[in-house]
Amino acid sequence: MKKIIIIIAVLSIQFSLSQQNFSMQEAIDYANTHAYSVKNAKLDIDKAIKKKWETTTMGLPQISGKVDYQNFIKQPISLIPAQFFGGPAGEFAEISFGTKQNLITSATLSQLLFDGSYLVGLQSAKVYLTISKLSEEKTIKSIKEAVILAYGNVLLSKETIQILNDNVTLLEKNISDTQKIYQNGFAEEQDVEQLQITLSNLKNQLTKTQSLYDIAKKMLSITIGYPIDKEINLTDSLTDLASKSTSLELLKKEFSIDNHIDYKMELNNIKAKELFIKLEKSKYLPSVFTFVNYGLTANNDKFNFFNKEQKWFDSSIFGVSINIPIFTSFKTSSRIQQAKLELEKEKNNLSQIKQKLQLQAEKAKTDYNFAISNYQNAKKRMQLSKRIENKEKIKFFEGVGSSFNLTQAQEQLYSAQQNYLQAIVQIIQTKAKLETALNL
Repeated sequence: MKKIIIIIAVLSIQFSLSQQNFSMQEAIDYANTHAYSVKNAKLDIDKAIKKKWETTTMGLPQISGKVDYQNFIKQPISLIPAQFFGGPAGEFAEISFGTKQNLITSATLSQLLFDGSYLVGLQSAKVYLTISKLSEEKTIKSIKEAVILAYGNVLLSKETIQILNDNVTLLEKNISDTQKIYQNGFAEEQDVEQLQITLSNLKNQLTKTQSLYDIAKKMLSITIGYPIDKEINLTDSLTDLASKSTSLELLKKEFSIDNHIDYKMELNNIKAKELFIKLEKSKYLPSVFTFVNYGLTANNDKFNFFNKEQKWFDSSIFGVSINIPIFTSFKTSSRIQQAKLELEKEKNNLSQIKQKLQLQAEKAKTDYNFAISNYQNAKKRMQLSKRIENKEKIKFFEGVGSSFNLTQAQEQLYSAQQNYLQAIVQIIQTKAKLETALNL
């Protein structure tokens, strides 16, 4: 007996270690780190940081090296007046200049001194980084809603399975008792058959819900970034979440748009459009950069450049380059006007978003308030349906009620139970949407 207890204990420990327990808040916290969309958002921030450095390096010193090797398979011929060499006037001598092979190496140090587009680019890189960070914040808020929805669906399926199992057990007992009554001549055969039809429907629904339960758990795993081949266990229940999610205090929260993520993202988009105008205007300004070049050249008819006797001739140059735009046929002016129009469009979007977010907050409050009311009514309807079903069952087994009335009462109870569970999930989901709308 002790061995059996030890084996059961070991198996229980192994099973508990093979699955991960999650409350709803733990699932949300896990998703904030492991969800695929959150991971990608964090990678976008890293990418933006690298992009910012890439832009910065454009204004830092640049060093480049170059190696040119030339081998004239057939050297070019130049014509020189023959009289230069004592020949007759009017004739030309065919001369080839230089050696057959040349090797030129050089290194250039360049430094940007001024470029308006570079300065705007630095500002744009900062805005791009801010956009990535805001995008991560929005992703985290969105993943919270997604986790709550997925978590609620798993609990809904789990609670539905429990209720269906209980209903199947009770109905099987009712069928057994009805069969005994029928065998004693106090009930009709169709009474038994009617209950058997109801039982068959319940079992089909139970099988379907069990399949949906497995799918819902995998969907939750995908949502939070947990491996779907590993088992997860949810520690919260629908009734616990319903009591935590039912709070009229949330309806009293005031809507503030200033810190709303969508509003901040749109403000950042306006900054980006303003910088684009600056970028186009900067094209009117000159760009200035300086450079220093040092090179070595070797000439030979054979490839003996690495011999000690090979002569190398060095050269160096320092220069400043100024590029001044003078006339572009009003191309730059046209691009500036287009950028200004895009800015006006973005400002219109900002005005629209202000009104849209305000309306979303009002609608979210309305939906949440309705969900609370619907939950309370659904709970009362379920309790009332249970009493009606119990009364019809008593009347049926006492011989004063019909199987039709009992079946109707049972179906009404089953429907009320489902509506009650759906009402709980609705409260949880509308609360999450309201928190997002209020930017809590």
